[in-house]
Amino acid sequence: MSRWLLSYDSYDPAAEGVKEALCTLGNGYFATRGAAPESVADGVHYPGTYVAGVYNRLTSQVAGRTVDNEDLVNTPDWTALTFRIGPEGPWFDLDAAHRAGHLLSYRQELDMRRGVLTRIVRLTDPAGRCTQITQRRLVSMDQPHLAAMETAVLPENWSGPLQVRCRLDGRVRNTGVARYRGFSNRHLEVDEICEHGDVLCLRTTTVTSRIGVATAVRVRSAAETGRRLLREPQAATWELSLDAVQGTPVTVEKVAAIATSRDHAIEECAIAARRWAERAGSFDELLERHVLAWDRLWRRCQIRVDHDDTQRILNLHMFHLLQTVSEHSVDLDVGVPARGLHGEAYRGHVFWDELFILPFLAMRFPEIARALLMYRWRRLPEARWAARRAGLRGACYPWQSGSDGTEQTQRLHLNPRSGRWLPDHTHLQRHVGLAIAYNVWRFHEATGDTEFLAEYGAEMLLEIARYFADLAVYNRVEDRYEIRGVMGPDEYHDAYPDRDEPGLDNNAYTNVMTAWVLRRALEVLALLPPEREAELREDLMLTRGELEHFEEVARKLKVPFHDGVISQFEGYGELEELDWEGYRARYGDIRRLDRILEAEGDTVNRYKASKQPDVLMLCYLLSPGELGSVLTGLGVDPGPDLIPRTIRYYLPRTCDGSSLSAVVHAWILARTGDADSWRFFQEALHSDIADIQGGTTAEGIHLGAMAGTVDLVQRCYAGISTCGDTLCIDPRPPKEITALRLGLRYRGHWGIDLACDHERLRVRVRPSAASPIRVAHAGRSAVIDPGGCWEVPL
Repeated sequence: MSRWLLSYDSYDPAAEGVKEALCTLGNGYFATRGAAPESVADGVHYPGTYVAGVYNRLTSQVAGRTVDNEDLVNTPDWTALTFRIGPEGPWFDLDAAHRAGHLLSYRQELDMRRGVLTRIVRLTDPAGRCTQITQRRLVSMDQPHLAAMETAVLPENWSGPLQVRCRLDGRVRNTGVARYRGFSNRHLEVDEICEHGDVLCLRTTTVTSRIGVATAVRVRSAAETGRRLLREPQAATWELSLDAVQGTPVTVEKVAAIATSRDHAIEECAIAARRWAERAGSFDELLERHVLAWDRLWRRCQIRVDHDDTQRILNLHMFHLLQTVSEHSVDLDVGVPARGLHGEAYRGHVFWDELFILPFLAMRFPEIARALLMYRWRRLPEARWAARRAGLRGACYPWQSGSDGTEQTQRLHLNPRSGRWLPDHTHLQRHVGLAIAYNVWRFHEATGDTEFLAEYGAEMLLEIARYFADLAVYNRVEDRYEIRGVMGPDEYHDAYPDRDEPGLDNNAYTNVMTAWVLRRALEVLALLPPEREAELREDLMLTRGELEHFEEVARKLKVPFHDGVISQFEGYGELEELDWEGYRARYGDIRRLDRILEAEGDTVNRYKASKQPDVLMLCYLLSPGELGSVLTGLGVDPGPDLIPRTIRYYLPRTCDGSSLSAVVHAWILARTGDADSWRFFQEALHSDIADIQGGTTAEGIHLGAMAGTVDLVQRCYAGISTCGDTLCIDPRPPKEITALRLGLRYRGHWGIDLACDHERLRVRVRPSAASPIRVAHAGRSAVIDPGGCWEVPL
């Protein structure tokens, strides 16, 4: 299989949902799932189109409680198309043909290099007429409001009249996740449906957020002999009459335009959508510009390994990342949904997954990374209010964010195993703020964007540091600061077994990263121009005494221990050991151990068992030198064995219930030289494509894990890190990869090429007017001028 193709050579209804998610096409402004055009939401198929940042809130009655949920809205279906032979023939239905044995062949192919989805179907009907249908689809990476689909019907052994129906459907609901179907799901009300020549336009409004969404479709065919408009209360259909001749394909083009009331430089969204649809070129014209846009993106995303299957999936992961956030996202004020724009899981909310996404973007598309950080900066007032409401200073960012930066984490969740609705305490994952501060600092290191740091980044970092310094409570007996009542990245443990109130004390990851952020807060002030530093300290009323408090908390935060390793949280060592082998023997897949135990009337809070890395996230985010420095600053002697012991302790006690888990484990083991890194890397690579993470890929891809695999190749296997004004390179490719090449943007340089194998490292800086860069490897360093090259043995 080509490194650029994702292909399916047979039709399997049971796998259709996963295929639809993986074959989603998007451009950063909107995305459309790869559902068959003749399908409807029926439990097998799920057509869905999602516009970045279009959320709506609904109220539901669940388990005797009134709950509010904000969702990324499924907008009108522009893809719907079917046909029939003659006025009496059955309308084309792939599932009906499959059940009747009339499906002769089937192939669906996603061309990642060109951003085109192609489907070729051959079938026969009860009258023995054989027909081939070829459909091509794109969501324009050149013109962000446009999409197009071309359908060619080839009569193989017949001639006669053909009818084609092209629907624009506003009857959509958010029903793509079975667990959410008990909630209210009708997010759109239809305002009007109108026709203008060969264009249909459907205008809708979200019922509470009052965002206007207009979808216009233009339908054309050279073989058309007539058409009529079929109207329904919330949909409209062009029905075209065509003449089909044996051996000659009949082609129908459907071009769609989407606009919302949030768009810039428009008068009204329905007028804009109709205008864009009318003015759009033909399918081939749109395709040409679309392919050129993708060519430009792929030139800036060069990551090449000499392992074909790995390369293909890395290309797929970069493809979906760039469809979710692209240059078209920069001016939209949107975050990056954890499940992309590919489905409705997590309700389209923004978590901490940008922690795994921004490093790749910062060294290839820094303008996109900057825009994602600006999404957080614009919600700083809401984060300040959340901290103030809790009686604290600074900024408390929500675990789940949507339109306005308020906390969107659900307070109830359904365990499908037990059928019970349970309290959800995951909003206590305060560490999301630490991730945002970390991203600000790493972005500055990678780009040298001092303007962003001075105008926006430093303010966010300081306010987050202030919140965590205030959250820390001084324990006079131990002369230590403690952070209580939080949850760590593990997500399974949300309380102590013998306590009624939720939350854990002194989560090691939270405390150590707080110390790291407080140190960066003190450092960031020194990087600002004196005038800006004075302004910021004045605006934030940041006193010398408060900065001294930052320094004290950074020295005295508690790090708990047990059995010679860092404790995940205080009291972790007193929990029971789980019978891992017994549970695997009884259940097989125990990734969702929390649901298994709850269904048994037990709780994971009683056991030393984690969903995903928690303490070990420290080894993922911080280099050995950085982590050692923070621990030493906290009065902990890391020695040569503490971190290896801690890694060996937690690996077998983690059930990898998150798609991010394998990424982190692969990273950590690569740094320690463990050959198991490749195994975890392959698991992370295949997580979505094989749908191995609990079977939820149909509800949306796991974008953090996808980006994490690419970043693992870039920053771990290629060993790239930013250290002040130096680009540090310490390659650690696994034996399965014998050659690795990639290109980067770094501090004004649009082209830095790196190539390495197990023997040599070569760095070339393409000619430009930018300043020379300093690179370092294994204690050696060099300054490379534009046009220069540096080569060293490994």
